[in-house]
Amino acid sequence: MARSRKRPRILIAGIGNVLLMDDGVGVHAVEELKMDPPPDCLIAEVGTATFNALHLFEWADKILAIDAMQAGGSPGTLYSFTLSDIEERGPQTSLHELDLLSALRLLNRSLPETLVLGVEPETINYGLELSPSVKASLPHLVQTTKKIVAQWKRH
Repeated sequence: MARSRKRPRILIAGIGNVLLMDDGVGVHAVEELKMDPPPDCLIAEVGTATFNALHLFEWADKILAIDAMQAGGSPGTLYSFTLSDIEERGPQTSLHELDLLSALRLLNRSLPETLVLGVEPETINYGLELSPSVKASLPHLVQTTKKIVAQWKRH
């Protein structure tokens, strides 16, 4: 008799401040994902309230966090990194990655597998809209998110 494989509980978390234009790209991305969500995933708008999302992080086996990330590329460039990349890299490049890592360390269990998708911002200034380059990168970001989730479900 074959053993049934437990499906991972996947959380897609949009991180960032929507009042600061491109800093809110993670929140804008999860809003797009909610229109055509990957099946069997929890999609959450975390914003800047990372510690308020502890119950979601506790629930998840795998977390895909989406955030703005300044790494020197062209605006709209997509990056991916793991929690160990954050720890090894030293100085932060995302305004929220240390909050995410700190929040995850508060969990009463081992850290869930976490991948952060970062988008190079063009403008971080007061405003509700994404810059043209970051807005143009949203379809690629959404597709990449769905591909990662599909890979996680296969393993």
